[in-house]
Amino acid sequence: TSLSLSQFLRRQQVLQLYRKILRAIREVPAEADRRYLKDWAREEFRRNKDATEEDAIRMMITQGNMQLRELERTLRLAKS
Repeated sequence: TSLSLSQFLRRQQVLQLYRKILRAIREVPAEADRRYLKDWAREEFRRNKDATEEDAIRMMITQGNMQLRELERTLRLAKS
């Protein structure tokens, strides 16, 4: 099954978000928290991998980006 251009671009967005989240999680100081967050992220993406509705996918990407920003903000505060 080949993807349409918009599906391909959306898939790239999702993969990019996943990589950014995992990179941010690497900065979490506590090993147990890192493991928990990594498992949580992996499970969230796995649970939604079969989503096809464009609006739902866009909304999930937006939510994921907000959660990423919140994690980055928390990490910055912890370092200061």
